[in-house]
Amino acid sequence: MTTGNSQRFDLNALSSKTYSAMHRLASTAAEAALASGLEAPLLELVRVRASQINGCVFCVDMHTIDARRAGETEQRLYALSAWDEAPFFTERERAALEFTEAVTLIHDGHVPDDVYERAVKVFGEEQLAQLLWIIVVINSYNRVATTPRRLAGQYNPA
Repeated sequence: MTTGNSQRFDLNALSSKTYSAMHRLASTAAEAALASGLEAPLLELVRVRASQINGCVFCVDMHTIDARRAGETEQRLYALSAWDEAPFFTERERAALEFTEAVTLIHDGHVPDDVYERAVKVFGEEQLAQLLWIIVVINSYNRVATTPRRLAGQYNPA
């Protein structure tokens, strides 16, 4: 596995119109998710978990900062990669994280029925639809950050 500590290229600079469209999609998805009643800290947990799975160091760095700003604790962030073994995640968070993992790791072409059923039971269809957009967007951002090797430590929440 090849890693690097230098960015390959600046995707935003090379394709600013497309990057801007992606940002608008992310903003629209976040606004709709929050309007549906999904909590900001939950959305950050989902973003961090997908980013961990995808190995996106830039997004892990960014969304752990945002999660802490949204009130998330260090302990829960440290345990997020093993959420299913940790005692301090709620049923709602567990359903969201399980759904996130299934969507992110969709290698067999579908989200398993039991995962979907647990998630829709907790969230209902409307919130689950909004959660799906958050997961789709972060997975897309993971790919546009990992391919050009966007470096961690550059995110400024201001």
